[in-house]
Amino acid sequence: MSLPARASVASKNLRDLILGLDEVTAENGDVIISGIQADSRRVMPGDLFVAMPGLRRDAREFIPDALERGAVAVMAWDDSELRWPGLRCPTAAYADVLWQLCDRFFAHPTRGMNVIGITGTNGKTTTAWLVRRVLEGIHEPTAYLGTLGLGAPGIPIEHWDDLPNTTPLTVDLYNDLARLRDSGATALAMEVSSHALAEKRADGVEFDVVAFTNFSQDHLDYHGSMEAYFAAKTRLFLGLGRPPGTRKTPVAVFNVGDETIAEFARQYKGPAVTYAVDQRADLILTPIEVRTSWMQVRAEWHGQIVLPPTRIALGGQYNVENFAATLACIGALGRPWREVVNALPQIQPVPGRFQPVPNARGVDVIVDYAHTPDALEKLIAAARQLTKGRIITVFGCGGDRDRTKRPQMGDIARRASDIVVVTSDNPRTEDPDAIIAEILHGESASDTLQVVPDRATAIRAAIRLAAAGDTILIAGKGHETYQIVGGQTFPFSDWNTAQEALNETFSS
Repeated sequence: MSLPARASVASKNLRDLILGLDEVTAENGDVIISGIQADSRRVMPGDLFVAMPGLRRDAREFIPDALERGAVAVMAWDDSELRWPGLRCPTAAYADVLWQLCDRFFAHPTRGMNVIGITGTNGKTTTAWLVRRVLEGIHEPTAYLGTLGLGAPGIPIEHWDDLPNTTPLTVDLYNDLARLRDSGATALAMEVSSHALAEKRADGVEFDVVAFTNFSQDHLDYHGSMEAYFAAKTRLFLGLGRPPGTRKTPVAVFNVGDETIAEFARQYKGPAVTYAVDQRADLILTPIEVRTSWMQVRAEWHGQIVLPPTRIALGGQYNVENFAATLACIGALGRPWREVVNALPQIQPVPGRFQPVPNARGVDVIVDYAHTPDALEKLIAAARQLTKGRIITVFGCGGDRDRTKRPQMGDIARRASDIVVVTSDNPRTEDPDAIIAEILHGESASDTLQVVPDRATAIRAAIRLAAAGDTILIAGKGHETYQIVGGQTFPFSDWNTAQEALNETFSS
């Protein structure tokens, strides 16, 4: 059971597809194309091959391979010499032209779906996952697109397609959206990353609801400054390209418990819904009791109680905020609250997000994707509220990513935890020891600060240190089933490694 590899789309005349796109020059453009691909290895006979500018390698070097595989036209840029049928577009206009071309070719794939787009530094995955679960619970065939992969209605997560990016590149995204449409999806919960917003990958997607979960430091290696990072995020609400003919006006959903977002919401002019935890908003969620694997909460919507005290199979204090975001998105869609409440038993924990590892030792072991300073701080704070004993935190930082957050995360872990085990995350092409040195920034190993570069060994070391009543937090990789070291990807799961270590320790 899986999605078809390609969308079912009618072939179209290339010149007709670019009518009105003045920036495009067509060379021998009277060809019929049956698909669009930006990876030459995926090209099939009849496809248009898009040679994307701005990549690490000059994509034009893959044109011969695309032609050999049957491409009938090529889209290149600027002064590219076109010795074949195709299009030439100025680099400055390339992103805008590309999304319009894809939206036209794939026949506006999101026009007939209710699309919920979720951005924010943290919480995107959990909120999108929960929105999907609730909508499925009220019998709406709902797809998911984001960090966990590409999931169509009725397909279990173990059969979802992997995605190389939280939000795929434009050509891949539109192929995926058309495949989801073909699968029968009438709704889509979609993560929208800051990279995608900056690069206009999601332009043309016809959103019904757009949500902003929170804002804190991340991805400064890409954006360069917090101002640029925030500007990218707000494109989802202010500057996203919209296809002609769309009748949708998206409703914005804002977390006004976040001061930066609250200020943005005050200035926002479009239709909007606000939410918060124990604070004035359109959707107010009040936590009554929160545990490792569940919470009891109540909710008000515009002053009316729509969720009486109810137990939800979702643990951790910061997930209260994610659940509030979920209810606000559902409210913005206008779904009947009675049906929503009946659907809440459908909720299940998100893989790799505050995910407990069951054991008989009386130790809480939690695997979580927290990989930013804010997410790590919230994770430890959530665990502290639920822990009688010590907090033991295992974490590292990814290589080839924002280096400025490494010492910050080291400071947070040492300050908020009782014991810290610093290890490797996905070092990629960086030296793991150099990454760890930046996390430590001068601190020496001690009884409360251990350095164990091998991640599996670090997890086992933390479990050996733990006693009944303690909580072990394994942060940074969450649901991932791999580790990237150098240029290689190796099988690795924090959850499986912890489970194996617990079984070994308990049986010994």
